[in-house]
Amino acid sequence: MKISQLAKTAILILSLTGLAACSSTGEEAQEPVVAETESGVDATTRRTQELEAEARARAAAAEERMVRNALSTTVFYFDFDVAEFRQADRDVLTYHAKDLAANPSKRIRLEGHADERGTREYNLALGERRANGLLNFLIVNGAARSQIEVVSYGEERPAERGQNDAAYQQNRRVEISGM
Repeated sequence: MKISQLAKTAILILSLTGLAACSSTGEEAQEPVVAETESGVDATTRRTQELEAEARARAAAAEERMVRNALSTTVFYFDFDVAEFRQADRDVLTYHAKDLAANPSKRIRLEGHADERGTREYNLALGERRANGLLNFLIVNGAARSQIEVVSYGEERPAERGQNDAAYQQNRRVEISGM
């Protein structure tokens, strides 16, 4: 019995000594936790910055695709007997104007067209009014007048032959061509 009591006492003393030894380094143990917390904040900030940079890069890539698509659009269609371009074309034309403003040596030609209805003279004048409408918009949005030439072909160069609404719609247009 005394041995078992003695063994229990020894185990208790060893346990208390081990516990006391562990608790004496309490201040030192807290420092790494603080350092880990600070590096966790730094890591979170760094990750947030990385995500923001990725989002900006995606937005820039999307903008670049939009600009390329807009600049590849070079034909603008008009309603019957109307010289004003459509509202839906404003954004695309704005990209064309910005491109001309950014590239002063670039030159374009606006070629106005009309369908075959009406006299030859009327259609030439209508094609010119259509091209001049685009010209004015481009200039207001940054292009220089010296970069743009206006030509009217009237009904002389149809995009589509035929005497139906589909053919007429294809022929009422202004085309942007590089020079």
